Amino acid sequence: MNSFEYVNPTTIKEATGLLAAQWGEAEILAGGTDLLSLMKNYVATPKRLVSLKGIKELDGITATAAGLHISAMVSLQELHDHKAVHDDYHSLAHAAGSVPSMQIRNMGTVGGDLCQRPRCWYFRNGFGLLAKDEKGQPLVPAGENRYHAIFGHPGAGPGAYYVHASSLAPALITFGATLKIAGPKGEREVALSNFFVMPKIEGERENALMPNEIVTAIFIPGASKGMRTATYEVRQKEALDWPLTTASVALRMNGDIVKSARIVMGHVAPVPWPALEAEKLLTGQAITEETAAKAGEAAVRGAKPLSGNKYKVQLARVAVKRALLEAVAQGKEGMNHG
Repeated sequence: MNSFEYVNPTTIKEATGLLAAQWGEAEILAGGTDLLSLMKNYVATPKRLVSLKGIKELDGITATAAGLHISAMVSLQELHDHKAVHDDYHSLAHAAGSVPSMQIRNMGTVGGDLCQRPRCWYFRNGFGLLAKDEKGQPLVPAGENRYHAIFGHPGAGPGAYYVHASSLAPALITFGATLKIAGPKGEREVALSNFFVMPKIEGERENALMPNEIVTAIFIPGASKGMRTATYEVRQKEALDWPLTTASVALRMNGDIVKSARIVMGHVAPVPWPALEAEKLLTGQAITEETAAKAGEAAVRGAKPLSGNKYKVQLARVAVKRALLEAVAQGKEGMNHG
């Protein structure tokens, strides 16, 4: 990798002041599980790394009546092991613990998981986020696309075809999570559902961060407690790898009847993908094998598979169905133990 300057600030204000006004000049170093591999492959060539490890205010999880405050430097393992997360946000605990590598779970951070760059092999081999050849033509539609998006892409022309790799985002979005973001002008809050964006031109990023901003915390409102939740992943292998598809669900129930549902799929689009039609279908219904299967069908309606990833439509359908059935089973299990 190229030589770079390493700085170790101790406050958020100091850290944002060390970042640059343009992308690529400086990068944030949290756990380093993604950034270092990008630097080794010369996909990222920052002149300065701003480490967040010395900033104490970025550590810790706090559970109150208002909700759950998760600092950005909390590791995936810490998140998984926290009692309040296990007790009240089951799908999030599952998502954090499902990362197969113990090393990644202990080094990787919550903020880093949300801000990691796409795992698209075209991007990782230097063809850019929109994966174009030297003539500006998109490489993915007629290329090796078996792990690419089935939603949210343009179909044939230039655009984003990668899938977002976050393990935590689908579950967090079902809880209505917000991000706290710090920059030179102070702090702002963004709904996590609005944080991820699909770039239109090369040079744009895949999230709403500015180059000199830092995600400092994630907040889940207390109103999300008491929901029946689950995350279901379909993996090709148990070794370290990313899922082929995931589904996270959060159900507000009135007895056995769904009052409201949130369903978000992962690894199927350039952003975490809400299954809005499936959510509407479930309102006022009991979750059975039949209604869960119908919700799975509704979730994949409108999918646009590419030449090599039609199989992902079936996987996404099944992931939604099984996540719903698991969420209901978790709720019944909790009542039986109560």
